[in-house]
Amino acid sequence: MSTNERHVPVMLRRCLDLLAPALEKPGGAGGGRAPVVVDCTLGLGGHSEAMLSAFPEVRLIGLDRDPEALRLAGERLAPFGERATLVHAVYDELPRVLNRLGVPRVQGVLFDLGVSSMQLDEAERGFAYARDAPLDMRMDQSRGIGAAEVLNTYPPGELVRILRVYGEEKHAKRIVEAIVREREKEPFTTSARLVELIRAALPQAAKRTGGNPAKRTFQALRIEVNGELAVLERALPAAVAALAVGGRIAVLSYHSLEDRLVKQVLAAGAATTAPPGLPVVPERYQPRLRLLTRGAELPTEEEVAENRRAAPARLRGAERIREEP
Repeated sequence: MSTNERHVPVMLRRCLDLLAPALEKPGGAGGGRAPVVVDCTLGLGGHSEAMLSAFPEVRLIGLDRDPEALRLAGERLAPFGERATLVHAVYDELPRVLNRLGVPRVQGVLFDLGVSSMQLDEAERGFAYARDAPLDMRMDQSRGIGAAEVLNTYPPGELVRILRVYGEEKHAKRIVEAIVREREKEPFTTSARLVELIRAALPQAAKRTGGNPAKRTFQALRIEVNGELAVLERALPAAVAALAVGGRIAVLSYHSLEDRLVKQVLAAGAATTAPPGLPVVPERYQPRLRLLTRGAELPTEEEVAENRRAAPARLRGAERIREEP
């Protein structure tokens, strides 16, 4: 299966519409430079390809921590030549990447968070609970520890916290008690054994709703292994700071923890920071952002029917309206 066939970009049309006003005009203070857009989560390059096609003047910088994603996206974006610059980096490294490339401000930023289609589709990566695979879940397999090491070595209290906070798993304590019992007999190495254990640990009522009972635990492990929320907490303010006035940011998130972080950062940028009671709000306290979405926008029923991975998506956007004081 080709990259294009197996990868359907989520809420593509809406992302392009949100970013279009910033990407259709020349960038930079001189007014003549090509607008720059950063795809912070390049993946297989579907959103990037669409942006390069829709906005012929745009220069794209694509970041991804997964070397295999960079390779495949590079093949897909090769026809665009020097208009696309791909960088092996985690998205909280955005300021360093822009500094190295000599790009002080950008006109657009896109985040498509969560796990990519490629990572889900390749069984040996261990992201999918629907098939047996080594418990890895690292987006960059050249660094860090995998999910098996987390399961086999973390103290029980820390595992409970991870499942409760990152997986929003109500039965975290029951699952972790079962994990600790089982890992003493034999360390965990594959996903099928973990899925089986979770099924056995949960009460019957919990198994009747909400899809696969393992999905919350797998989400929690993936977030822990890749440090996703900590990275996002650093990356979002950095991305907003990188926007030129008139620049726009669009963020697709796939679970409530991500969406809450996105909402907080964008809402803070769109609020005045003035002390209460001032008769006139000075410029330095004025909002830096204007929200482009009312709450989080959802995919259409038609899109979900065509691409089931779009179902949990939540899209938020904002425009930079003022410089920092």
